[in-house]
Amino acid sequence: MTLSKAKALGMEFAAPRTIPINGSGPEDIVVDSAGRIYTGLADGRILRITDDGRTIETIARTPDRTLGLELHGDDELIATASARGLLAITISTGAVRPLAESAFGKPMLAVDNCAVAADGTIYFSDSSQVFPVPEYRRDLVERTASGRLLRRDPDGTLTEVLGGLEFAGGVTLARDESYVVVGESGTCRLHRIWLTGAAAGTAEVFADNLWGYPDNLSTDSDGLIWLAIPSRKVAALGIIQRFPAPLRTLTLSLPPQLQPGPSATMGVIALNDTGDIVRSYRGRIPGFHMLTGVRHHQGRLYFGSLTEPAIAIADL
Repeated sequence: MTLSKAKALGMEFAAPRTIPINGSGPEDIVVDSAGRIYTGLADGRILRITDDGRTIETIARTPDRTLGLELHGDDELIATASARGLLAITISTGAVRPLAESAFGKPMLAVDNCAVAADGTIYFSDSSQVFPVPEYRRDLVERTASGRLLRRDPDGTLTEVLGGLEFAGGVTLARDESYVVVGESGTCRLHRIWLTGAAAGTAEVFADNLWGYPDNLSTDSDGLIWLAIPSRKVAALGIIQRFPAPLRTLTLSLPPQLQPGPSATMGVIALNDTGDIVRSYRGRIPGFHMLTGVRHHQGRLYFGSLTEPAIAIADL
């Protein structure tokens, strides 16, 4: 294991262990109070896994790959299912019901990550209104700035909270639900939108100039906001993004091996309420790439991946 901590930021962890899951793409993970792990796969299965990896159950099947997952109460998962929108999954029965398949009269293409408030309000990202999630590279190159953060109220009403994002990604709420944070992969920054207080309804940059592309977000019991970074910044992509629009589009016609791709260097960071990075790890985990999800739960870090047939767990 070569994923290492940044100096002076404390908290080391042992070499992560991987748990094979008989499927690919456990993009996000969530852990319940009993320490059981839930994740969704590229084939639409929702799995429940014991932390030793000895028991892996399929508890539901969704109509599209599931990306983000959040627990809502003891018997429900809220899932973001890309082009199939926002879903609710009853854990005990496996029943799946749609919560939002379109927004403002148009189908959603790239529903990516979500956070659930205590009252059932759901904040979720629609990464792009032009390209679906599998074509995320096209969106980053063409800079459509069509990503958005949406809110679904318990009565089903949808509201756009923040628009104009260059591939909106991870979403999480502050522990006290005073604000929501959304990631913007194309600019390597996080935005905060205040939900309470005198600044309610206003947005600000929460963290900028990150060393890699932000993906899923989560908040731990101490109030730290954890961010998965599947790849460090790729210099070639930064150069292409500064080209005129027609030239950016032209680069997409190049053979895939000549187009900018993700780096093997990945990591996670944790931020406090002021947006300061207080924990940071970057490097490589042999045999594990595209680290897209992170959870901190009872002294462990749990990692998901967009592409791997496994999840990873590291003891702090």
